[in-house]
Amino acid sequence: MVMVKVAVGLMSVAAMIAAVPAMAHGQEIANDLERCASSGNGPAVLVDVRGFAAATGKVRVQSYPATKSAWLTKGEWLNRIDSPVRPANGAMRFCVPVPQAGKYGIAVRHDRDGNGKTDISRDGGGFSNNPSISIFNLGKPGVEKAAFYAGPGVTKITITLKYM
Repeated sequence: MVMVKVAVGLMSVAAMIAAVPAMAHGQEIANDLERCASSGNGPAVLVDVRGFAAATGKVRVQSYPATKSAWLTKGEWLNRIDSPVRPANGAMRFCVPVPQAGKYGIAVRHDRDGNGKTDISRDGGGFSNNPSISIFNLGKPGVEKAAFYAGPGVTKITITLKYM
């Protein structure tokens, strides 16, 4: 009888934990600029990506929670937008929704040949706050350098791509 009560109690705790909303990971989304328009609702980040070295390949924009454990960790991104590179005056614009106001980081990769692999000698990249990157940190700055606060509305940032 005691074992049954314990089992029922544990199932109740498990049900309560499952009911708590978690931050969704791994959402591949379209680049819906209307979400960031003046009439759009946040929270979202309007990202201007500048400095494309070529109008070829694909660009990937990913948002992450601004935590050491999630930042640039495979599978820990929140939203991802993949798009063919079609810059206007060397720039492209993306609207990245975020789950709630808070601290986030954005990573951008320009895959110049569109093969889905990172070629550090050809491909470009950039991060929110535009921290410096080098071959010594393999182009991956710490979260403290890329973290920014996204408010409840639309937060605007600019990321300038860098190439090795």
